[in-house]
Amino acid sequence: MKFIPAKFRKGPTVRRVREIPNLWIPLSDGTRLAARVWMPEDAEAHPVPAILECIPYRKRDGTVWRDEAVHPYIASHGYAVLRIDIRGSGDSDGILDDEYLPEEQVDLVEAVAWVAEQGWCSGHCGMTGISWGGFNALQVAARQPPALKAIITIDSTDDRYGDDVHYMGGAMLHDNFAWASAMYAYLSQPPDPQVVGEGWRETWLDRLQRARFWLRQWLQHQRRDGYWRQGSIAESYADITCAVYAIGGWEDGYSNAVPRLLEGLQAPAKGLIGPWGHALPHSAHPGPAIGFLQESLRWWDHWLKGIETRVMNEPRYRVWMNESFRPAAFAEARAGRWVAEPGWPAGQTAPRAFYLTEAGLLTRAGLSETPGDARTFSIQSPLTVGTGSLEWCSYGGRGGDLPTDQRGDDAGSLCFDSAPLPERFEILGAPVLELEFSVDKPVATICVRLCDVWPDGASARVSFTLFNLTHRDSHAEPAALVPGQVYRATIALNHIAHAFLPGHRLRLAISTGYWPMMWPAPERFTLTVHGGGCRFDLPARKPSEADAQLPEFAPPAAAPGPREEGLRPDSTRRRVDTDVGKGETVVTMVKDAGATKLLDIDLTVDNDTVETYRIRHDDPTGAEGLTRYRHRLTRGDWRIETRTTTSLKLTATHFVVSAELEAYEGEERIFCRNESFTLPRDLV
Repeated sequence: MKFIPAKFRKGPTVRRVREIPNLWIPLSDGTRLAARVWMPEDAEAHPVPAILECIPYRKRDGTVWRDEAVHPYIASHGYAVLRIDIRGSGDSDGILDDEYLPEEQVDLVEAVAWVAEQGWCSGHCGMTGISWGGFNALQVAARQPPALKAIITIDSTDDRYGDDVHYMGGAMLHDNFAWASAMYAYLSQPPDPQVVGEGWRETWLDRLQRARFWLRQWLQHQRRDGYWRQGSIAESYADITCAVYAIGGWEDGYSNAVPRLLEGLQAPAKGLIGPWGHALPHSAHPGPAIGFLQESLRWWDHWLKGIETRVMNEPRYRVWMNESFRPAAFAEARAGRWVAEPGWPAGQTAPRAFYLTEAGLLTRAGLSETPGDARTFSIQSPLTVGTGSLEWCSYGGRGGDLPTDQRGDDAGSLCFDSAPLPERFEILGAPVLELEFSVDKPVATICVRLCDVWPDGASARVSFTLFNLTHRDSHAEPAALVPGQVYRATIALNHIAHAFLPGHRLRLAISTGYWPMMWPAPERFTLTVHGGGCRFDLPARKPSEADAQLPEFAPPAAAPGPREEGLRPDSTRRRVDTDVGKGETVVTMVKDAGATKLLDIDLTVDNDTVETYRIRHDDPTGAEGLTRYRHRLTRGDWRIETRTTTSLKLTATHFVVSAELEAYEGEERIFCRNESFTLPRDLV
């Protein structure tokens, strides 16, 4: 146990904090969950509400930088904050067999009840988390543990199938493979002997022997079936009765869930979306960052302490309205302003219809002057279209993972441009394409993008989606396409708030691939768009005078973070290499976290990753992915290293997968296993 000075914010409510490096939470089946805890030092005498964050990313050495910047700050304002390793991860007991399991939700319901009964807890609990922790905050809330009064869910989703790393619009994301590879590597690491004692090695070997590559089950469920409906709270929003604050970022992969939650939840709810990537809003890029911890305290004080903070008197939905921005792989900040709506759907938005014609995107007024709007337009994109937008979800890092200038991808797409805009044009919501089409193959997957084209021709991606046209009627029951037959599909792009400046053009771009973000269809195909049956609706919003009256967010604040010594710098870089002679393009993503010594626990953490994606220019079955992860932990003579290598290859009919896991203790390899399997493609 150690004490932390309460110096994070001036004011009479700030309290001196004590830290418990590890607290065991017992479960009914004998499993123990490991928790790191921060609470006011006088909490035993003056109990406080508790806030739980429950994730598999290793409290001891994985998320320590984020945890120590956030949780002591919240604790110093009168809360007990628990950062819990879920079952089978970090220092906790057990095995983790998959993401978002019912077993995990039952564990956390028990954990909430146990925490609420402790002498230092007032009996009121909250849950918070970004990504995984945001998912299970929603999932546990749906189970209605009595002590859980409110949650803050950040960068998460209510739909595990179509709005996560797996099957966007029924099309398979490269992250379906990449994320399975990441979790295979993360869970190969041992618990810390300083925490679990002599049994650490037995626990580690058990994890290694029982580890499985989760891609197997994800590829066994290529449709939206019961596997994905479990844990998707969109199945029944009414199950959640506690208060929900849903937060996202426009450059993150999960912003669509925020307006859906506001529309679907019957419980008290607020929504906030900034310009950010997949990071907490007080430290995220693109900026502006905000005082997220202060905003969190307003929420917790209201719902867990009954203090009037006026957090519920403000508009229910607040978002950052981007202004036209130059495309770049990294952005320090986005120009724009905060706008708000009293609820969602918004009363200040209305669809503005554009039509797909030989002259470009035209309004109904323009159609009367331009014949030929019933023309057909065909496209078979190069298999390399998509390299201007490598990642489905941006983390906003300085290594650069935002979409770059789209002109290269636009050149391989079917593009419809508007005339230069005579005045500022703002949208808020999801652009929707009503597409009438035919194809010449039974399986076809497309990408639809909305771009902001500058007067000099630069093309910035504003919103997009991927869509499997065999899923045109249902993600649960897709149907093969009959070549030549004309179909209709309604395709919603990602929600966005964006202001197009005068003189800019709107561009709708449709491509028959989006590599490497989307795995290609089994055969090259030609898409024919029947212009007379198509319409592109943009959710136009009129600026409101009330926007200027919104209260300002506090400036970003945080606790100091861990004491550390950098031993090897981090390095993130992405490159695209084309071999014209071989007719092949290779994307390499180096994600090297560097090496850092955590001084308080005398532990050196050294991690690096390389992802490689290659495709042949004439054959979609030539697409393949390869990842290599290395995780190393060192403390004196204790040296542990795990290495994983995973690959995914395609045939016209199957996915071919292999995964290798190695573990080293010192210089000795103590474990090695190879796993391989082949699974059929199901209209994907």
